[in-house]
Amino acid sequence: MFKLIKLEWKKNNIAKYIRSAIITTGILMLFLFASAKELEGAGTLESYEKGMLDVSVALFVHMTYIIFTGVMLASFIVGAYEKKTINLMFSYPIRRQKILLSKIFAVWIFNFIAMTVSKVLIYVSLKAAGPLFSIKGEGIFLGSPEFWLKMILSSAVMVSVSFLALAVGMKMRSSKAVIVTSVLVVCLTQGQIGAATLADNLYFFIFLLVLAAVAVYLSIYHVETKDLA
Repeated sequence: MFKLIKLEWKKNNIAKYIRSAIITTGILMLFLFASAKELEGAGTLESYEKGMLDVSVALFVHMTYIIFTGVMLASFIVGAYEKKTINLMFSYPIRRQKILLSKIFAVWIFNFIAMTVSKVLIYVSLKAAGPLFSIKGEGIFLGSPEFWLKMILSSAVMVSVSFLALAVGMKMRSSKAVIVTSVLVVCLTQGQIGAATLADNLYFFIFLLVLAAVAVYLSIYHVETKDLA
C-alpha cells in the first residue's frame, strides 16, 4: 500500500503541494504576528493572550487545511474521474479499492503532517519571537504533553472531517463541488454566530467523523464492479 501511496505523491507532483504548504504556513505566521501586534496597539492584547492565541492559531490553520485537503481530493481523486485517467489506473492488475484507498491515504497523510507541522512552527515561532512583539503566549504550553496530544488529535480530526467533501465530489463527478463543499465544512466547523459555535462541541465532531467515514466508504463501495462510463 505504501508503494502505491508514494506513487500517488510522485504522479501528482507532491513537491508542488509541499511548496504551497510552506508558503501557506509563512503567510499564516505573518498574519498571526500582525494580529497580535495590532491588538497590542489597541490595548487589547492582554485578553488576546489569555487563551485566545492558541485558539486563533488552531482556527486559521484548520480553516486553511480543510480547504487544502479539498483541493488535493479534487486533484488526486475526483479529477482523475473527470479526466478519465482513472480508467487507465483501473486497468492495472490491482484491486480498484486498493487504488482508491492509496489516493485517500496519500491525501490524508500529507495534510495531517502538513497541518501538524504548520501548527508546531507557528506555536514555536510565537513563543520564540514573543518578547520582540510583547506577546507572552499564554495558552501555548509547549512543555505540556496534553498540549501536544490535543494538537495532534485536532489535526487528525480536522483532516478526517475534510473528507466529507469527497462524497459530494464523487457523486457529482465535479472538482468544483469538492472545493465548494470544503468551504461549507469550514463554515460549519469553524464558524461562529455571535457567541454560538460548534468548534468545541465533541458530539458534533464525532457525528461529522462518522459522516466522513461513510463518505469514504461510499466512494469505494462497489467500485470493483461499477461501470466507469
